Amino acid sequence: MRWGLLPRGPGAAALARNLYGLPRFPCRLVWRGTTWRLLVRSVTGTSHQLPNPNSGKYRDTVLLPQTNFPMKLPGRQQPDKELEIQQKCGFSELYSWQRERKAKTEFCLHDGPPYANGDVHVGHALNKILKDIANRYHMMRGSKVHFVPGWDCHGLPIEIKVLSELGGKAQNCSAMEIRGKARAFAKAAIEKQKSAFVRWGIMADWNNCYYTFDEKYEAQQLRIFYEMHEKGLVHRSYKPVFWSPSSRTALAEAELEYNPEHVSRSIYVKFPILKPPPVLASLIDDSSPVSVLVWTTQPWTIPANQAICFMQEAKYAVVKCATSDDIYILAADKVTAVASALETKFEVISTFLGADLENSTCTHPVYPDRVSPLLPASHVTMTKGTGLVHTAPAHGMEDYSVASQHNLSMECLVNEDGVFTDVAGPELQNKAVLEEGTDTVIKMLQATKNLLKEEELVHSYPYDWRTKKPVVIRASKQWFVNIMDIKPTAKELLKKVKFIPGSALNAMVEMIDRRPYWCISRQRVWGVPIPVFHHKTKDEFLINSQTIEHIIKLVEQHGSDIWWTLPPEQLLPSEVLSQVGGPDALEYVPGQDILDIWFDSGTSWAHVLPGTDPRADLYLEGKDQLGGWFQSSLLTSVATRKRAPYKAVVVHGFTLGEKGEKMSKSLGNVINPDVVINGGQDQSNEPPYGADVLRWWVAESNVFTEVTIGPSALNAARDDIHKLRNTLRFLLGNVSGFNPKTDCVPAADMYVIDQYMLHLLQDFANKTTEAYKQYDFGKVVRLLQAFYARELSSFYFSIIKDRLYCENEHDPKRRSCQTALAEILDVVVRSFAPILPHLAEEVFQHLPYADEPKSVFRTGWMNISSIWKKPGLEEAVESACAMRDSFLGSIPGKNAAEYQVVIVIEPGLLFEIMEMLQAEETSSTSQLNELLMASQTTLLSQEPIEITADAIELTGTFLINLEGGDIREESSYKVIVMPSTKEKCPRCWKYTAESSDTLCPRCAEVVGGK
Repeated sequence: MRWGLLPRGPGAAALARNLYGLPRFPCRLVWRGTTWRLLVRSVTGTSHQLPNPNSGKYRDTVLLPQTNFPMKLPGRQQPDKELEIQQKCGFSELYSWQRERKAKTEFCLHDGPPYANGDVHVGHALNKILKDIANRYHMMRGSKVHFVPGWDCHGLPIEIKVLSELGGKAQNCSAMEIRGKARAFAKAAIEKQKSAFVRWGIMADWNNCYYTFDEKYEAQQLRIFYEMHEKGLVHRSYKPVFWSPSSRTALAEAELEYNPEHVSRSIYVKFPILKPPPVLASLIDDSSPVSVLVWTTQPWTIPANQAICFMQEAKYAVVKCATSDDIYILAADKVTAVASALETKFEVISTFLGADLENSTCTHPVYPDRVSPLLPASHVTMTKGTGLVHTAPAHGMEDYSVASQHNLSMECLVNEDGVFTDVAGPELQNKAVLEEGTDTVIKMLQATKNLLKEEELVHSYPYDWRTKKPVVIRASKQWFVNIMDIKPTAKELLKKVKFIPGSALNAMVEMIDRRPYWCISRQRVWGVPIPVFHHKTKDEFLINSQTIEHIIKLVEQHGSDIWWTLPPEQLLPSEVLSQVGGPDALEYVPGQDILDIWFDSGTSWAHVLPGTDPRADLYLEGKDQLGGWFQSSLLTSVATRKRAPYKAVVVHGFTLGEKGEKMSKSLGNVINPDVVINGGQDQSNEPPYGADVLRWWVAESNVFTEVTIGPSALNAARDDIHKLRNTLRFLLGNVSGFNPKTDCVPAADMYVIDQYMLHLLQDFANKTTEAYKQYDFGKVVRLLQAFYARELSSFYFSIIKDRLYCENEHDPKRRSCQTALAEILDVVVRSFAPILPHLAEEVFQHLPYADEPKSVFRTGWMNISSIWKKPGLEEAVESACAMRDSFLGSIPGKNAAEYQVVIVIEPGLLFEIMEMLQAEETSSTSQLNELLMASQTTLLSQEPIEITADAIELTGTFLINLEGGDIREESSYKVIVMPSTKEKCPRCWKYTAESSDTLCPRCAEVVGGK
């Protein structure tokens, strides 16, 4: 629908607002002959001139704005000013101050620990600044904030960096040498990251953080481990896991990244039928060999094949190959696609249900003396392949489930280096499975004439996210959390957690659903040891309440290094030691596995959160943590106490380059937060923006999707802050000489337009507060920009300049305006303080009426009054603005002060409202005239007797709708625009003087009084 097609009449404008979401103010729909026009209320197109302070003999009598607050801080001035503000305003003491004050409520945001493995990046900035905005908001609202920053200090990222620095020496290093260097590396990274977070203005007690390598943290983690073990939720088992040959350790799903460009050698293989299903007996004769067809992208797993799986309810076909006369069995739905892939034609001989394949067997395609049974399985799909799935229990999670049900062998033929063992046979032994091992298996299939086709396939494949090399799935003895017993409770508890955005809840539930088990053991040295002892000769291990309490005490005092530094007999309590052979014939040795770092960080709630039953109000992390920290925290908390560790979860996206591309050094699009703040080597290309620009970028972004950053985004953020500074400078300059304690005008006595601005201010404050509550900081920014750009700069400021600059300093009408400006300044500054703390504090340093400048953060949230809300004022101001829009629209590009306006309204409610704004018939100083910005305004209830020949006549109607529709009245009005008959006043420059060298009556009175 176009605006031009809207009906004219009562309520039409309101209808348009509802249809198009138009703001109530300062936009207006006005009827123009045949169509509705959208007018934006501003002074664009007018040239209302104000006195030039540098010219004329009256310049000293004009009350121009007075403030030292700069409009811009160019070059190094911005970052230098921020450092000065941090020092002067006590940024470093703020967290401790708010913890010590009395507060009725507490807000707890639990900090997810970043890795202590390198320099900070913009992802850190996005995350930490979002958390800080939330914390500062809740602190200003009066809550006592609990926020303890933390670091994830163990794990492969650090260990790999240490080993790469050691180079060839690494092979000869002891576990303790590697651990020592890893600890030093982590500590150095923590200090670098911590200083960056402080520079960004993140509020915390930086002397009391949590670290996963801290002794007490490790001890608490071991308590959680044993509690889960006691409940039967932790067990040791032989299962397939994601294994990184390049790191020589098991990996969690959250430690994988998928390479979409990975190339696999996919193959079609035939498994000759050994024992055919009864349904095929009549169709098969000895002259035509029959085989089942399978397809796999991992040829190296074929030697480990133990079965072929089918779908019971699917249809399968017996087909004859046109090129070889061989008979194959495959899914009926895949006949055409597979024949095409094999570049042949299949003749369908018969079809049957998958269930008929049960109890059939095949000959192994590489080892003719082995048998592979055909088994039903729920994981078989028809999306790819042949509908018959090659099953190697040691190398697939679903394969393992099938093997468990049917007692198949799960022997693994691949070692920790991703190399075939001697069990695989002499042809394969010592060959890397993803390289020459694959090549050899394919050659073996060719030799047995069971390979039908090989082709390269580009597809998504899991890689070790640290080494950037492909992983394999291989069975090994590991420690697992049995999450099948936890899942139902975990999913039920998640329904009570508030997720922002809401879609994140479903994503997390789906990830938990797909997860069969959680492998929590790693074959490394930099981490917390799994506190078990293994028997030297038997497949047994030792862990009980006595051994665990003894180890926990040792770890609490000395840290987890004791596992490698103390002899085994000292790691066991004396009462247990005597039972297991004594110190001289000890039958057990300490295990060499460490705990998964997701278990490390996932138990942080137990160590960091306050209270006996700790639960955070908020967890806030990137979307990758839906499968990582959010999940490991939930699972450990549910396992030990059947509660979620969080009440709300906010999930943000990743940071990308300006064009939405992934950041990488090779592309040259990596953004360094330090360079953003302090500038680069070439400051013409990389200027110093300061921390507030970085914070504004974070706040204004739609953080619930991917977030882009680059020079244009940073420049835009800087420009936005400059515009805001301009507004703040106007506010500060015009409350100069004003003392709120003595000069405030009561709300009921204020000018109508000033009361109206307070009415709008209350609405702005309420909407802003609600946006903060929802952690929608982008909406906060949009509300702020709309308010200062439209309601303030484009509308209110343009109207009040004459009153501010040219009235007597102590005139009640000027004080009315200053009262409104002081309230606006206070609310606006507090509204953005959590986002731009440096700018907010800088403004408070420049308040002209503050004896001792106080920190904006120590004086609470936006303070609004219920008496500001006056819906009836909207009718008064908006009706006057309808006439103003008509007037200004008739003199585009001209100075409104050169004209006089006559407004004719038939007697009724609208006329009475206008009389509120102008009591006398004609005025140059009334509230109505101020709104119109004309030289003078005449208000009549009937047509004037005479009008000049050059007058412009405009007509319109306005619908008054008060008290929820109880009072409705549509009135017509006429606006008559005529050139002023007066001269330009040399002081106020309004056309209200009798001659060009004499003052207008108002200015004469003001100057005379001085």
